[in-house]
Amino acid sequence: FWESQDLCWNALDNVQARQYTDSRCLFYSKPLLESGTLGTKCNSEVILPFRTSTYNDGKESDENENQIAMCTLRSFPYLPKHCIEFAKQAYFSDYFEFGPDEYETFRKDNMTYFEQLDSMEAGEQIKSLRMITFFIDLQKEAGGKIDFDACVRVAFNRMMEDFRTSILKLCHSADEMEKSSGKKFWTGTKRRPRPVDWTEPIPELMEYLYCTANMYASVWGVDNVRDRSEFEKIIERVGLKQPDWSPSSENVDLSEGDEEDAGGDSGEEAEKLKADLYKVDSSTLQPAIPQEFEKDDDLNYHIDFLTVSTNLRSWNYDIKNSARHTVKVTAGRIIPALATTTAMVCGLVDIEYCKLVLGLQSQGREKFLNCNINLAAGSGNFTTFSPDPPVPITTGLKAPHTEAFTSWDKIEISCDADKEMSVKQLVEHLEKSFGVSVDRIFQFGSHDDKAIYNAIDKKKLEWDVSIDEAGKPHVSDGVFTQWPQIRMAATMLGRLPPTSGQRKMFVTQVENVKKALDATKLSFQTTFEGPVSNAYSAIYRPEDAGEKQDYFDSLAEARDYVNLGVHCHTDDEEDIHLPLVKFSFSKDAM
Repeated sequence: FWESQDLCWNALDNVQARQYTDSRCLFYSKPLLESGTLGTKCNSEVILPFRTSTYNDGKESDENENQIAMCTLRSFPYLPKHCIEFAKQAYFSDYFEFGPDEYETFRKDNMTYFEQLDSMEAGEQIKSLRMITFFIDLQKEAGGKIDFDACVRVAFNRMMEDFRTSILKLCHSADEMEKSSGKKFWTGTKRRPRPVDWTEPIPELMEYLYCTANMYASVWGVDNVRDRSEFEKIIERVGLKQPDWSPSSENVDLSEGDEEDAGGDSGEEAEKLKADLYKVDSSTLQPAIPQEFEKDDDLNYHIDFLTVSTNLRSWNYDIKNSARHTVKVTAGRIIPALATTTAMVCGLVDIEYCKLVLGLQSQGREKFLNCNINLAAGSGNFTTFSPDPPVPITTGLKAPHTEAFTSWDKIEISCDADKEMSVKQLVEHLEKSFGVSVDRIFQFGSHDDKAIYNAIDKKKLEWDVSIDEAGKPHVSDGVFTQWPQIRMAATMLGRLPPTSGQRKMFVTQVENVKKALDATKLSFQTTFEGPVSNAYSAIYRPEDAGEKQDYFDSLAEARDYVNLGVHCHTDDEEDIHLPLVKFSFSKDAM
């Protein structure tokens, strides 16, 4: 497809899509006419192969520039947008994205999960552990298999916690602070909230249960119940009861800071939750499906859930309700387009297109113009300028090797027609060609930890985990860096007498790490000595059947190359930057 095009003309509404088309134009050396509007603002950019910088050379993102303090969102909202943001950031993201995603990581490979957990901040750690424990307990309560009734119950529990219990705790803590300080707490923009009451329900409560139960049904792969009358019968059958509440000694964080507090005892709680999760047989757990936010599908309950969650929180704080369309526009970061702005940028890009048709790109980038315009600010904000030249990137290598490159450059490696390089041979080829030591080889543009080669994994071949006849553990130092949780187990086994009943738990932890290490060694050796394309597919092909897997397979079938990134260093431990590596192979090679 891309090779058959003469140029690309963008009219996209998000940064991610623009970055993708720019990356394709980069790879196939095609001109790109990039443009966009943002209310009264518009811009255009001409991108020419090897003559100008590219869209991806910039640092643009979709992040909202107008951030709201977390303490305001969490405890002291006073505007409708505060409720919308909290519903998106806390309720939707935690319950249907972060929670299921963490749970799935644990379910598929609990050792990998604990490795990732150690790199998280304390607040994220405890949130992750609580979410996974919650999902496991939910299955226990449901008898091992979650049905729609279980989804209704968890929706009700969420509703009580978020819109009743948390509000009661907040008010109690504020009252205690007023008593101790003698100063009024609910002043200025701080509104004293009111809790919902299931014994005197408002219409939003049933709507919340309907949307949230169906959202959880989507997470657990349970059929949705869209018929309202049928849903109401389920509510009656389940018999939901409002839990009693009484003040506890634990107070709510009323600070003005933006950081969320994990709690004073979170360290002890985290260790207990970890110990409990070590005992879980993840192979018995039910799969979960993380929900990726999609504002334009009216059947997935995403906007419906956000709308009712927003309005329940607005009810708590006596804030004006938000219409569904308003929630969709705000949560989806939608800024209405203006016909005037669109017409102007189209005309400006048309002029640059005519220059390309005339072949002016052969005369250099100076013949073309980019623009930045704001119609609301008058003629003084009509700015045009020549495109910037390509951004040079220093490799760190010395002559005769390439000392710098641009985003347009790439390294091309082609295999023999009858035999594809193994990962081992590719590593050796790169190290010999550039005089470097290769640290990682991965999918170009990928920012996760996956890799078809990792020098750390190669070092694991020398690691060992064992327990001798006397019951003493022997663990290589490197093992502690990859599986830090084994340090305590090894220490305790060295202290506890052979007759101690506590040894069994620690022996199990050591044996689990040994199994993980042995599996890592075997997996590495198989990948290292096998073809690069096989290693690439094994690592990057989506596990779950569906559109993403089908898309990956269609690309793999059509392409006889993979794009790779390389992290490497010199003998002096200086990092080296190499351009994209296009690794080509014959599909007929064995």
